[in-house]
Amino acid sequence: MREYLDFEKPIAEIEDKLEKLTAAAQGRPSAEDDLRKLRTKLHQLQAEIYAGLTPWQRTQVARHPQRPSALDYIGRICDSFQELHGDRLYGDDQAIVAGFAKLNGQSVVVIGPQKGKTLKERMQRNFGMPNPEGYRKALRLMRLAEKFNKPVVTLIDTPGAYPGIGAEERGQAEAIARNLFTMASLKVPIVSIVIGEGGSGGALAIGVADRLLMLQNAVYSVISPEGCAAILWDDPKKAPDAAEALKMTAADLLRLGVVDEILPEPPGGAHRDPMAMCDAVKKAIALHLGEMLELPLEELLRRRTRKYRKIGVLGGE
Repeated sequence: MREYLDFEKPIAEIEDKLEKLTAAAQGRPSAEDDLRKLRTKLHQLQAEIYAGLTPWQRTQVARHPQRPSALDYIGRICDSFQELHGDRLYGDDQAIVAGFAKLNGQSVVVIGPQKGKTLKERMQRNFGMPNPEGYRKALRLMRLAEKFNKPVVTLIDTPGAYPGIGAEERGQAEAIARNLFTMASLKVPIVSIVIGEGGSGGALAIGVADRLLMLQNAVYSVISPEGCAAILWDDPKKAPDAAEALKMTAADLLRLGVVDEILPEPPGGAHRDPMAMCDAVKKAIALHLGEMLELPLEELLRRRTRKYRKIGVLGGE
């Protein structure tokens, strides 16, 4: 069953009519013209609605429960994938998926949060909110990538790091900081793609990359709109205003120099055509990795440092 967001109600109505007309048109060639007109109207309406989405509406699309997840991308874009588990310190955090993979014949390390699809899976994956052991697992895989000279690909889709007492007791802040420190000088190419929601340090802990890409309807921010609204106005209902102020959309972040490329989504969002979206992500990863693998290591690290030193600087370096 397709799930619709509030602003997609006009689309839902037309698709319902289209479904009923298609069923009634069996064996009636005269109905083809009506079907064609209805499909044209649907495509025009879909394009019009998605062209004018607000930041808050894009946040809803980024969180859509049917949106492709990290494991969906891994299963589609990788020729093979061998998942590794555990941080060798405490346990295995299933909110983070990590392992070695083959992408167009190139060996890579792939890392990404996994939210889960069903309620049972979401609880098992902690709704995509990693604990410290998840980030330490990611760190272990990144160090293995460096040891064996394999590029790193990270797929970002998390509301943020888990803020529970146990996570704090086990060193959540230190685990995130350690990842930032290590990724800044990791001696292999790193490509990160925000495929859904990129929230706070929990996303940044696997997002310090040479190339940062974002899907068209993804969002990336220091805090969720709800959290920002609660802090600034003591009113979570002001989340739409916070989303606007945070400049968290792909277009905003490309203009600010945080993101290197925006990957267009199929009409209606990535969940409308997951296979096409996965193919586009695979093509983009291959392109950027191909370019970076040609660079000498010293130049790769110099460009990475320069990229992050420029963020937030107005009027040049």
